[in-house]
Amino acid sequence: MALSTKLIMRQGQSLVMTPQLLQAIKLLQFSNIELTAFVQDELERNPLLERAEDAPDPRDPGVGFEGGVDPTASPASPDFNDASETEWSSESFATDRGALEASLGTELSNAFEDDRAPTPGEYRETFEASGLSATSWSGSSGSVGDGEAANLEAYVAAETNLKDHLAAQLAFTTTDPVDRMIGQVLIDSIDDAGYLADSVSEIAARLHTPIERVERVLTIIHGFDPSGVGARDLAECLAIQLRERDRFDPAMKALIANLGLLAKRDFAALRKICHVDEEDIIDMVAEIKRLDPKPGRAFGGGSIQPLVPDVIVRPLPDGSWYVELNTEVLPRVLVNHSYATRITKAKSNEADRNFMSTCLQTANWLTKSLEQRARTILKVSSEIVRQQDAFFAHGVEHLRPLNLKTIAEAIGMHESTVSRVTSNKYMATPRGLFELKYFFTASIASQDGGDAHSAESVRFRIRHMIDQESPAEILSDDAIVARLKDANINIARRTVAKYRESLKIPSSVERRRAKA
Repeated sequence: MALSTKLIMRQGQSLVMTPQLLQAIKLLQFSNIELTAFVQDELERNPLLERAEDAPDPRDPGVGFEGGVDPTASPASPDFNDASETEWSSESFATDRGALEASLGTELSNAFEDDRAPTPGEYRETFEASGLSATSWSGSSGSVGDGEAANLEAYVAAETNLKDHLAAQLAFTTTDPVDRMIGQVLIDSIDDAGYLADSVSEIAARLHTPIERVERVLTIIHGFDPSGVGARDLAECLAIQLRERDRFDPAMKALIANLGLLAKRDFAALRKICHVDEEDIIDMVAEIKRLDPKPGRAFGGGSIQPLVPDVIVRPLPDGSWYVELNTEVLPRVLVNHSYATRITKAKSNEADRNFMSTCLQTANWLTKSLEQRARTILKVSSEIVRQQDAFFAHGVEHLRPLNLKTIAEAIGMHESTVSRVTSNKYMATPRGLFELKYFFTASIASQDGGDAHSAESVRFRIRHMIDQESPAEILSDDAIVARLKDANINIARRTVAKYRESLKIPSSVERRRAKA
């Protein structure tokens, strides 16, 4: 059969997702920190986007149009705490060139309601607008002769980190420039906990220096404050601190060399190894507990970003729950249509008009995506609160088994959308701050075939049983299984062991030793 080329027309259907829709779906799984960074990048890239707090007041003369106020300026402020239908479809983001150019010159549209409290910067702008500022109070004790107030921030000491603290001590300890260079490299290799992250052999090879000299400089660093800094492992860290306290005798040295037995609380084996009696081993363990296993933590580590809730749940007097979005973490952006109109009306070339059209399309898409993201989060969170009403009212023991499919069917969305919404999102409740995924737990069958139990509630029961056990009656995993079956929970012993290990609870043997 001869090979030949042909043109064949075929008709078919396929699901096509536009790049904008893909990006909008990606916004769903962003945390509030990632979303803020994304919006900041868009603000720097797009001249038509403005922050709501930075936008000029349309009531001021000269704003919007030259010679007066823009008559069409009426920023909209949608209330995202009013849950409504949200559809993630490509049609909701579809725009063409004609529609974009037709929309030029319309009113300013506000993507989010600006109902938050003023920031310190806004308070400062208010004071300065009225002739007052934090540095212009008359009669200030810190003012100088020229009328300018002293800058109080200039007198605030900067926070000292661990590496700077060690470098300052190194400068007073040695005058040899080579030893100082080696010491600085060693200090740079110390992590936030105070341990040496790199091996001495690697540092010596990197500096082309004999390993003995690096060891000698490291010994000098071991004498720095805080005690135990620069250690390569926990045993060396504790040994350094014990030497400074003059408590590193042969018995203590043997104890430090067998920290594994100490973690297991095998005091009988430790007494034989250290050649001491029971009273001495108790005193030695008490001495170990007074040491600092992480000497560098006193200086703190990197900046810690606190968890900020995306959703807030409050109880109402009638026993129901009020679910609202945390507007503090929602980026507020405006689309400056007036600026786009002025640029378009000016004598600009085709490239400029295309650029402004693209910027306007991106800005409109972003505001619409942020609005739909907020409404979707509120919709999913409200359904979670409805499904887990007993948890909010009575506690963890009443947490129901829940999966993504149940929420998706209840609100008419796909499971993947619900999964993205619950990723990296947190809910502030009267019972604490929880990730949205916390409320989705596996189910454990009941003994009599009734309603299933949540895996998280079973974990809570196991922890409660172990916390209430007496030293004379330590509960084994089999005993816990028997008690759970008495509470109408059908569970296997290996499942109890798995849950106990996930809660970081030691075995019955180790607990018996600890409570003996």
